[in-house]
Amino acid sequence: MAARPVRLAQAKRSKYRAVKETVDGITFASKAEARRYAELKLLEKAGEIFDLRVQPEYDLCAWQNGNAPVVGKYRADFSYLDVRTKCGVVEDVKGFKTPLYRWKKKHVEVQYGITIREIR
Repeated sequence: MAARPVRLAQAKRSKYRAVKETVDGITFASKAEARRYAELKLLEKAGEIFDLRVQPEYDLCAWQNGNAPVVGKYRADFSYLDVRTKCGVVEDVKGFKTPLYRWKKKHVEVQYGITIREIR
């Protein structure tokens, strides 16, 4: 009887085919996100931005009868302060926008009065 071929375990693929990448000991969900991080680190080193944060979280609240319970969280890819404009910036690197992402983005923008910059 012939031996059955042995299948080696395959690495689990991302739903949207993103390939994880590690930079400075931080694992990013995609190569595009890691590339943007490298760009932002250069801008920070040049003094154009400061207070770079990776994956900052924002609580999503739903106001009801004077209460605002936290009903979820939104995790952006980056946030930083732009020296030139003196404004805070929140960025999300996106290859594909899911309906859930679109809803959370809109919720955060309304709740916090910010605009999320999408990077492709």
